[in-house]
Amino acid sequence: MTLCEIKIEKVTLQQLTKLQIICRETFYDTFFEDNAKEDMDKYLMENFNDLQLSKELNDPKSEFYFAIIDHKVTGYLKINFGKTQTEIKDENGLEIERIYVSKKFHGKKIGQKLYEVALQVAKDKKLDYVWLGVWEKNLRAIKFYEKNGFIEFDKHIFVLGSDEQLDIMMRLKLP
Repeated sequence: MTLCEIKIEKVTLQQLTKLQIICRETFYDTFFEDNAKEDMDKYLMENFNDLQLSKELNDPKSEFYFAIIDHKVTGYLKINFGKTQTEIKDENGLEIERIYVSKKFHGKKIGQKLYEVALQVAKDKKLDYVWLGVWEKNLRAIKFYEKNGFIEFDKHIFVLGSDEQLDIMMRLKLP
């Protein structure tokens, strides 16, 4: 398979269904092996329903971006600023809430391209740092962020269904 150019496109409300599909697919594929089906189903239903995603898409302090190859959505990015951030809510920081790529496209540098979009947005907004939370068992993601210069600064609890899980909070100070 020849890899075509990865296009990055800001997601609009009219693309809600496409967003919902990639959100559910990638989250499930990433975490189903390590979590109870009931917890996964509850999380997918609560976080990726039409109402919730519409609310997030309409929030001016939140942005979604698709990664597209050959007209197919292969991954996505969600970033938050200011009070929309899930935890820190610092006007000088940007949160990468989600970077997910379809499993069949892992290793194609799509996550890196989405990450670079987040970094560019933070630089354009003249922010001081980028931060995120990543599940302690998601070693692939932790390695990815460490490779990109992120360092651990704290931990927090992430609730998946009824299961409390530990996330490592990581930060990258911008030049």
